[in-house]
Amino acid sequence: MAGWVALRLLGREVAAARLLAGVPGQAAAAAAVVTGRRGQWCFLVRHINSTTWWNEHLSKENVEFLKKITSEEYKAQTASKLCPLKDEPWPLHPWVPGSKRVGLIGLKLGMMPLWTKTGERHVVTLLQVQDCHVIKYQPMEETNGKTALLLVGGKNASPFYRSESRHKVYEEAGVPPKQKISTFKVSANAIIKPGTPLYAAHFQPGQFVDVTAKTIGKGFQGVMKRWGFKGQPATHGQTKTHRRPGATGTCKVSRVFPGKKMPGRMGNIYRTALGLKVWRINTKHNIIFVNGSVPGHRNCLVKIRDSNLPAHCLENPPFPTFFADGEEQLPEDLYDEDVFQFTDTSVMYT
Repeated sequence: MAGWVALRLLGREVAAARLLAGVPGQAAAAAAVVTGRRGQWCFLVRHINSTTWWNEHLSKENVEFLKKITSEEYKAQTASKLCPLKDEPWPLHPWVPGSKRVGLIGLKLGMMPLWTKTGERHVVTLLQVQDCHVIKYQPMEETNGKTALLLVGGKNASPFYRSESRHKVYEEAGVPPKQKISTFKVSANAIIKPGTPLYAAHFQPGQFVDVTAKTIGKGFQGVMKRWGFKGQPATHGQTKTHRRPGATGTCKVSRVFPGKKMPGRMGNIYRTALGLKVWRINTKHNIIFVNGSVPGHRNCLVKIRDSNLPAHCLENPPFPTFFADGEEQLPEDLYDEDVFQFTDTSVMYT
C-alpha cells in the first residue's frame, strides 16, 4: 500500500536540498531551496511497497486449481493412519508413576445431556479431535527448562497464508499446515516422534482432564456484569448511581490499589477448566465427552491434557499415546461404567 510522508523544512536548506535531489522529479524543489526561495515549506514523498500476494499474478482459474490440488493432497495425507515418518518409530517406554504425557487439540462442537445408571442427568461438552499430529520435539537442553516439550498441531489449515519458516516446520514433520499449535510438557519417557497422529483414544473414559481455551469476549462491561456486584439502592437519594461500583478510595493512601475490581474489558482471555471427567469417547469420529462446560465459543480450538490435580491422577494410561495401527482394536464407543446406555434395560419386572 502506498503511504505518504510529509517533511517540513525548518531552516535546514542544505540537508533538505540533498534529500530532494535524491528523489526523482524533485530537482526543481531542490534548486528552489538552494536559491533561498522558501515558498514551498513542505512536500510529499510517495513510498511504493514492492511486496506482492501469492495469488496477485495468477488467474482466477489457477488459484482455484491450486486450492483444489492442495486440499486433496492434504486430505489423502491425513486419511492414512501411517505417517511417512512413522515407519521407524522411536523406542517406547513403559508407564511409571510421575510420567507426564502429551495432550491433544480439540474442536468444541457443543453440549448435550447424558444420564447415569442411577438416573442423574449430566451436561457434557463434545470435543472433536481433528487432524491432530505431533509437529516438533524440543529437548530440555533447547528450552532451558526441567522438562522436554512437544509441539502439537490440530485442524488442517490453508497453506497459502503461512510464513515460509512455519512451512519448513511442517515439512520436516511431514504433516499439513495446522490452524493451531500448542506446546505440552512431557517426561523423558513419553516423547513421541514428530509426524505421529493423535486420536481421541489417547484418553480413557472415567479419567479427568484439564481443558484450556480462550473465553468468549464480552467487550467493555460494568462491575455488575463483570464482577457480579449487587449494585446500589434504587431510591433514598441515589441519582444515576444504580449500577456504579461506589467508592474506590482508601482511608489514608490517596490511590487505588492494583487489582481493584472496576469496569473494563471482559472475556477474551485464556482460562482452564480443571478436573473434568471423561464420560464417553467415540473412536469413529474422535469425539470426547467431558463433564460440564468448557471455556470458549462453539467451533473454537481447545487444549486438552491429563489433569494435574493430585486426586485425579491417571494410572496406567495408553502410553505414550494410542497408536491406531497397533494390535489393540477398540469398539466404536467407549463408556464410563456409570453411564446409562439406552440399549440396556431400564425397567425390570420381578
